[in-house]
Amino acid sequence: MDQKIQDKITSWLNGSYDDDTKNAIRELQKNNPNELLDAFYQNLEFGTGGLRGIMGVGTNRMNKYTVGMATQGYANYLKQSFPGEVKVAIAHDSRNNSRFFAETTANVFAANGIKVFLFESLRPTPELSFAIRSLKCQGGVVCTASHNPKEYNGYKAYWNDGAQMVPPHDKNTIREVEKIASVDDVKWSGGEKNITLIGAEVDNEYMNMVKGLSVYPEVIARQKDLNIVYTPIHGTGIKLVPEVLKRFGFTNVNIVKEQSEPDGNFPTVKYPNPEEKETMSIGLNQAKATNADILLGTDPDADRVGIGIKNNHGEWVLMNGNQTAVLAFNYVIEARKTKGLAKPNDMVITTIVTTGMINRIAEANGVKCYNVLTGFKWISEMIREKEGKENYIIGGEESFGLMIGDKIRDKDAVSAVALLCEMAAYEKEKGRTLFDKLIDLYVQNGFFKEDLISITKKGMDGQQQIAAMMEGYRKDPPKNINGSDVVELLDYELRKGKNLKTGKEWEIKLPKSNVLQFILEDGTKISARPSGTEPKIKFYFSVNTQLKNAADFDRVNKQLDEKIKSIIASMKL
Repeated sequence: MDQKIQDKITSWLNGSYDDDTKNAIRELQKNNPNELLDAFYQNLEFGTGGLRGIMGVGTNRMNKYTVGMATQGYANYLKQSFPGEVKVAIAHDSRNNSRFFAETTANVFAANGIKVFLFESLRPTPELSFAIRSLKCQGGVVCTASHNPKEYNGYKAYWNDGAQMVPPHDKNTIREVEKIASVDDVKWSGGEKNITLIGAEVDNEYMNMVKGLSVYPEVIARQKDLNIVYTPIHGTGIKLVPEVLKRFGFTNVNIVKEQSEPDGNFPTVKYPNPEEKETMSIGLNQAKATNADILLGTDPDADRVGIGIKNNHGEWVLMNGNQTAVLAFNYVIEARKTKGLAKPNDMVITTIVTTGMINRIAEANGVKCYNVLTGFKWISEMIREKEGKENYIIGGEESFGLMIGDKIRDKDAVSAVALLCEMAAYEKEKGRTLFDKLIDLYVQNGFFKEDLISITKKGMDGQQQIAAMMEGYRKDPPKNINGSDVVELLDYELRKGKNLKTGKEWEIKLPKSNVLQFILEDGTKISARPSGTEPKIKFYFSVNTQLKNAADFDRVNKQLDEKIKSIIASMKL
C-alpha cells in the first residue's frame, strides 16, 4: 500500500475519532483491504457543488468527519464574506444518515457563532433554496445525494441568493475547506443555542408561492377530477406534493402506496431516479390499471420530476427530460401570452446540452432564450446577471429539472408536478393529451429527438480513463460522424469554438467547463461531458428534421431513433 495512504489510515486510528470508526477501519484491514484502499486513497473532494460519495469510514467517504471538516471550511468562508450576523438554513432528504449529517452540519455552524435554521424533518431541496431567500440567510446546506443509489449521500452548499455557489465563491469555499487539515480544526459543539427548528410556517409560505404559479385555475376548477398518479419514490416529495396539488384544486390524486413512505434503502427500486423506467414501473402499472390521465414521480430530494402519459396510440410512455422541458417552456410562454401576462423583456434559460427545440419555441414567440452551462446554478447566475433588466419566467435542462418563476434558485419538482398536472388539465379540456400537444409542437418547430448514454469508469483509474477519452477527442476530433461532416468543434474547457472547414475560431463567452460539442453538417449536435458527481462520462445526442403533419409522427420518430443508433455505433461507444 502506498505510504501516503497508510499514513492517512494510521492518523485515523490514532486521532480524535470515535471508537466505532476505528473498529470499522480495523475490520476493513482484516477482511477487505481493497475497500480500505478505496476509502482512503484520496480525500472526498469538496467540489463546486459540495460533497457526494459513498457512506462509510475514510477520507474518501461521506461520514461525520468529512462532513464536519467541509462545514468548518464553509463556515470560515461565510464569516469572512459577511462580517455581521451570518445565518444559514439546513435541510435533508430521506437517505440513510441524512438527518445525522444535517444535525452534524448544524452543530458545526452553530459552534462557529452562525445562526442556524434547521428543518425539523426531511424536506425537498427546492424548499431549502426558497427558505434561504425567505429567511434572508447568507448560505445553506441540504444533505442529499439526489438520485444516486442508496449507498451514497451528499452535501450541497448554497449562497445567499438560494443558488448553489458559482465563482468566485465556489473556489474560495473549496480553498477554505482544504485548509482544514484535521478533525481537531473543527468546532464540533457548544453553540446549540444558535439552532432554531423550522417547519410548517416555511412550508406554508413555499406552497403559497407554488400556488401563485398557476395560470389557469379556472381550468383546474372544471377538470379537478383529473386522474393523477403520483410516486415520491420513498423520498421527500410526500411532504409537500399531495398538499400542493390539493391547493391547486385537484381532487383525484392517487399516491403509489408501495413507494409512499420515506426510506433511505429505497426497497422497491435499484436507483431512486425518475429517469429510469424500472423506477417508474410500479407507478406506470397503477396508472394503466386505473386509466389515469398522468403519472408523476419525484426523486428522493424532490428536485427532479418524471412524467408518464399516453402516446398517440393510447399506450403509456415515459417522457424524457427534453420532452418535458419543451412542453413546460411552451406552456408558460403560451399561457402568459393568452392571459396578457407576457412582458416584452420576458426571458427563458436552458443549457448547452438541452434540446435546441426550446430555442426555436422561444424565438417563434419573441422571447429571449439564453443557453448556459449544465446545472441550475448557472441558470441562477444568468438570472442574477439580468435582474432588473429582463424578466425570468422559466428555466430547465434535460436532466428532468425545471425552475418556474423567480422565487427559488434551484430545480423544483414540487412546482413542476403541479404545473404539469395543470398542463394536462388544460389539454384534457380540449379533448387532447400532452402527447398530442407535443406532436403539434414538432410540426410547428421541427422534430427534435434526443438521447443520452453514460459510460461508467469505476475505481482509482476511472477518472484517468475518462480524462484520456476527452483529451483524445480534443486533440484529434472526428472529421465525419455517421456520414455527416463535423463542421464545428465547441470546446468549453478552452472556451473556444472552431469551424473545422474554414479554420475560423471564436471565443465562447461562458465559464470554463469540461464539455466538448460536435456540430454536424446535418444539424446533429453531440456533446461529451464527464459527470461532476459520478465516475461517468455522458454523451448527449440531438438530431432533428421536419415533421410535415401529425400523421407522419411514427415514421419520422422511427427514422430519428435509427439515426441516433447509427451515430452511437459510428462513434464506437
